[in-house]
Amino acid sequence: MGKLTPLLLSANETSEADNGSSDLTVLHEAAKMIGYSATPEISITGSLRLMSQMLGLNRGRVLLPCASDATLRIRYSYGLTDAERKRGQYRNGEGISGQVMRTGQLAVIQNIDEDPNYLFRTIDRATLPQGVVSYIAVPIMDGDITIGVLAVHRLRMRPRPLDADLVILRILATFIAQIIKINNLIEERTSYLQEENQELKDALQNQHSNHGILGESPAVRDALQQVSRVADTPVTVLLTGESGTGKERFSQILHLNSARQDRPFLAVNCAAIPEQLLESELFGHERGAFTGASAVKQGKIELANGGTLFLDEIGDLDLELQSKLLRVLESQVVQRVGGVKDIPVDVRIITATHKNLQDAVNQGKFRLDLYYRLSVFPIHLPPLRERTGDVRILARHFLLSANRDYSRNTVFGQGVMERLDSYNWPGNIRQLDNVIKRSVLIALNGTISIGDIEAILRQESAINNHLEVGQACMPPPVAAALTAAPPITHSALEQVGSARPYSWVREDESEAIYEALRRTGGNKTRAAAILGMTPRQFRYRMEKLGLKSSP
Repeated sequence: MGKLTPLLLSANETSEADNGSSDLTVLHEAAKMIGYSATPEISITGSLRLMSQMLGLNRGRVLLPCASDATLRIRYSYGLTDAERKRGQYRNGEGISGQVMRTGQLAVIQNIDEDPNYLFRTIDRATLPQGVVSYIAVPIMDGDITIGVLAVHRLRMRPRPLDADLVILRILATFIAQIIKINNLIEERTSYLQEENQELKDALQNQHSNHGILGESPAVRDALQQVSRVADTPVTVLLTGESGTGKERFSQILHLNSARQDRPFLAVNCAAIPEQLLESELFGHERGAFTGASAVKQGKIELANGGTLFLDEIGDLDLELQSKLLRVLESQVVQRVGGVKDIPVDVRIITATHKNLQDAVNQGKFRLDLYYRLSVFPIHLPPLRERTGDVRILARHFLLSANRDYSRNTVFGQGVMERLDSYNWPGNIRQLDNVIKRSVLIALNGTISIGDIEAILRQESAINNHLEVGQACMPPPVAAALTAAPPITHSALEQVGSARPYSWVREDESEAIYEALRRTGGNKTRAAAILGMTPRQFRYRMEKLGLKSSP
């Protein structure tokens, strides 16, 4: 009966030089196959073939535990029929192979006919050569864990020493362990990609019912429901929401789901065109209306006749143009710059703004009558932080686009999606797209890590409390907190609040800094806003003054 033994042999225990030459050839060729083969099937089966043809280690097989029931089964082999491979199944500890898998110790069976633990399950004795046949089973180890078994037959009476075979089998078992480990990582990554792609595919299939908008959150569905109610009506729509929430995309949805879908859709950003040029851009001009007006030009309102005109950042329109736009809405006529003729137009106007137009009306910066004309049906677009679950869908979509654009095959590492989902996204969808593109470009080894994302988000932190062009210098949440809170009485507050270089730090600023922290519950970012500083300036002062988060 054979014996299970943790037999360890060194290279100097091998024998003749000719055997050593064959051994080196097998190892060299096996290593080449491992390096160049695309699949474990090719590299492992090729190594088993080399052992059989050059070393006489026949009917080689690699047994691995089945994921479903942990049964040890033949996964790769050389010299076995399909029927023999199917029969090669063993429970934990069953037979020689099962014992090697359980104990992690190699087994050398000198004569399979005399060992009761040898089951003859895989191969019938009649198909084996006459004479004494031995069986060797070597554990395949990943560190201290047995992940499989490499086993072969050999004729006992042969000139090649057994010790040399054991050395070769141990080395090849190490090779095979690395192949299996790498293949498992590839399969895990492929499975992850397939799962992500399926989720993204499902989301893309839902785009049709969502009018092309990616997202399943209740906030997005509510906005889309409002769009569907007024899309096929002539009503004027005002889209409100933070920058980067997709206002132009929603305006296109309104157009494409209306009776005007086959007519022009034109978009103008009122904040992107200088005031002196915006009038001509919207209303057109006659020849000679001003220096450089060498020909008649139709404005965007005329060009959108029969279709839809989208005016983004309508809150930046000056009062004179507001009155002219009001006339278009009331009379459906346009008059070019330098002209006296009214030109009839049939255009639906959709506007958008990130500003609070009601506040602008109260401050005399926006006409009340125009406001009511534009906001017949206001639709608020939710910020990304309120779109529960949509960050994951959008992130995968942007990753797919970035991989395609940059010819990469990058995936999200462990925990990255959770970090993206927990971030506040002050820049909304536009910011998320930007972060994903940057992470794809800096990712190493094709995987975006938590470290990559954190590095980018640290760079983004300077604009966490961003201000839009023309917006008040203090964000609404902070302004509201100041209104509700009692005033800071210490005179140093006003002195600290001025924006000064980092080097201008005085000891009498400490009390004002602590007071700001007290009012904000220790929130340094909001405390910095109260004092009119950036978060970096605030942290710099705390460090220089040796201050803690609380006095």
